[in-house]
Amino acid sequence: MYAIVDIETTGGHANANGITEIAICIHNGKKVVERYSTLINPHRHIPIYISALTGISNEMVQDAPPFEEVAHDVYHLLNGKIFVAHNVNFDHSFVRYHLAAAGYDLQCNKLCTVRLGRKILPGLPSYSLGKLCRHLGIDNESRHRAAGDAEATAKLFSLLLQSDTQNHIPLALKQNSKEQLLPPNLSKQNVEALPLSPGVYYFHDQKGKVIYVGKAKNLKKRVCSHFTGNNPGPQRQEFLRNIFQITYQLCGTELIAFVLEAVEIKRLWPKYNRSLKRFEHAYSLYAFEDQRGYLRLALDKHRKMTGAIYSCNSLLEGRDVLMHLIEGFALCPKLCFIQNNTDPCTGINKEICACEGVESPQDYNIKVNAAINELNEALPTFAIRDAGRTDDEHSCLLIEKGKFYGMGYISHYFDANNLDQLKNYLTPYPGNDYIKNMVANYVVKYPERKMVFG
Repeated sequence: MYAIVDIETTGGHANANGITEIAICIHNGKKVVERYSTLINPHRHIPIYISALTGISNEMVQDAPPFEEVAHDVYHLLNGKIFVAHNVNFDHSFVRYHLAAAGYDLQCNKLCTVRLGRKILPGLPSYSLGKLCRHLGIDNESRHRAAGDAEATAKLFSLLLQSDTQNHIPLALKQNSKEQLLPPNLSKQNVEALPLSPGVYYFHDQKGKVIYVGKAKNLKKRVCSHFTGNNPGPQRQEFLRNIFQITYQLCGTELIAFVLEAVEIKRLWPKYNRSLKRFEHAYSLYAFEDQRGYLRLALDKHRKMTGAIYSCNSLLEGRDVLMHLIEGFALCPKLCFIQNNTDPCTGINKEICACEGVESPQDYNIKVNAAINELNEALPTFAIRDAGRTDDEHSCLLIEKGKFYGMGYISHYFDANNLDQLKNYLTPYPGNDYIKNMVANYVVKYPERKMVFG
């Protein structure tokens, strides 16, 4: 037996919205044998735009029963049946959430008439309920009302049962079938084609735009993990509805996947990625020549597309580096913007300091350049050579003078001891502290994979 369900709600996610109407059509595989429908008082305001869409107003539901009063009837109508709906995960998440709040644990198989429609009736211009019904000649005089939409879905389901010559419905109901967990607009074939290898995956919307980027040690397993569980939150529900296609890039190692994910999030700025968007250098050390010809070092907020000498995430770290250079090379704290008052210079050579014009620009600049050279030389240059995507290649990731240069793949037999030659085989990428720290931690864990250049 099938329970064909449609609900109207106050909003798009279950944990912060209520049900305003529910309709259930019990279908025996040939026809509807029982019908149930009721308005529900959601105990919260129905937004104007929802009322305009459904025709259900606050006045209409003020004397209707709350969900907990009808939960017993709803549960017993659904329990032991196959839960069927158009975009089933939406209706199921609401009903299951509110049944749980009333003390009932609904466990049942699901069927989605959007997914089944795409399989059994391929090639139609749209699979929204309204357009699908119009195309198939199914009448629905109460569109966006639970009873009308449930009745239309029941007629659609009858047609799908009759047209299912390839047994898509029995296959979807198999015990080990995960198809009903998939987003309604994503094909099972797209997921099945994913490899079990490390890589970066991309979720695309209906227009092909990337809306999420993720990394994985096992692409298929990680992608499928997005679709498990019954999280009724707004972001996840909207997120799943907008996934229409998955593409991927294979990576030789999980480290390459981690780095590529960070790079791609910065490049594409996907709608549903959050955390890695925040990783930016906060401060940088810059050098410039003033009007008197003195080279000056300055710690300032990081600016993109500028030639920073050194970048860091905290003002304290940057100040410590600058103070080390001032003390090690007898630089002027005033010309380095460490001392900003009008008091006498506190530098090591304060009697002949550049800020007083006693030390010439030429002599002072020699010390500044020496300080910059030491800073550059102190920053490490090394590569990580690791597993490739195939047996006859290696992955390679390069850190040059403390900054992430790029990565790529080299032949298993390639001699990577020459830095300039190696760089010809790598793709340069922008870096940040997140990537640098991730690579540094990896080297500590796997020191044998590190190649140092002199």
